[in-house]
Amino acid sequence: MKIFKINKMIIGVLKEPSFETRVSLLAESAAALIKKGNKIVVESGAGDKSFNNNQEYEKVGAEIKSRAEVLEQADILLSIHPLQDEDFPKISSKILLGVYQPLANGENVIKSIERKMTTFSLDMLPRTTRAQAMDVLSSQANIAGYKAVLLAANSYGRYFPMFMTAAGSIAPAKMLILGAGVAGLQAIATAKRLGAVVEVFDTRPAVKEEVMSLGAKFVEVEGAADASTAGGYAVEQTEEYKQKQQQRIAESVAKSDIIITTAQIPVKKALILITEEMLNSMRDGSVIIDLAASTSGNTPHTKNNETVIYNGISIIGNSSLQSTMPSDASKLYGKNIVNFLQLIIDKEANLNLNWEDDLVKGACITHNGEIINDRVKSILSPSMNN
Repeated sequence: MKIFKINKMIIGVLKEPSFETRVSLLAESAAALIKKGNKIVVESGAGDKSFNNNQEYEKVGAEIKSRAEVLEQADILLSIHPLQDEDFPKISSKILLGVYQPLANGENVIKSIERKMTTFSLDMLPRTTRAQAMDVLSSQANIAGYKAVLLAANSYGRYFPMFMTAAGSIAPAKMLILGAGVAGLQAIATAKRLGAVVEVFDTRPAVKEEVMSLGAKFVEVEGAADASTAGGYAVEQTEEYKQKQQQRIAESVAKSDIIITTAQIPVKKALILITEEMLNSMRDGSVIIDLAASTSGNTPHTKNNETVIYNGISIIGNSSLQSTMPSDASKLYGKNIVNFLQLIIDKEANLNLNWEDDLVKGACITHNGEIINDRVKSILSPSMNN
């Protein structure tokens, strides 16, 4: 593909759906873009839940507009979640930038094609060193791992650390973390700071050293399929491995007070890692925080955005913990956005779509009425042709 250029950009910040507390760009990040010659228009109230009101944006030179005005005027539209259905008929040939989960959200991909949108979804960025500064999955998962431990501590009816008092000693809480990706590693660090004894399971032997450096015990199961290139997600395993895995996890589950699960597979239901039998081995008052709840969860009783009490065990399904820290989550997300925009906006504030750049091409889902991303194309093209 050729390098594609147009003149100076107007960047629009859209208000997220009512369930979301974050915003795609705080005023401080808007200021950085304005200093580089870009114009920023913000939908009124977009930052309210992130403690950035309209006046904060106006102080740095952004303009406050209605949603209809932002959709009409902006060349680049920033958001976290996909646009609303009613937005698409009002726009065409614009650039969308957010986290759109195109592998599981084909309808929005089709709408983008119909309206000839250039859509960049940052969850599709190649997992390379160069992409780390714009890796929204990692920046948000880091918060989720931290908050998962705090939520567990708040829900657990006992201490985390060992206590020695005149009345006697209290043993530390035992925590099991399933998955040592970004969320899992942050959960380890937070749990250790609170004094818990932590065990960690992951199918990737390569993470053992990092887990142990944080003070946790690594639970090893031999024979895992290579998950090192799966972008932090779980991968399908052989039946033989699954049996070994379940046996080893069952041993750890039975002695755990708190479990945090993080294992997800793109476009598929999450793996059931904690079976009914395992749940029955846990003692009353135990807590499970299931971060894979949005894709059915890692237990058979997980329900997204709900707490289920099963045999005295609290199973808390929450895959949006990052939204409980809207200010810092938005700050990090906005920095990721600014870093990506530097790839497609040059120093003169002109749009410069360089399709030879692996990050630009990798994050692009649709352009000029076509699907660009190979992974999305392989999944959606057959269904679109039927």
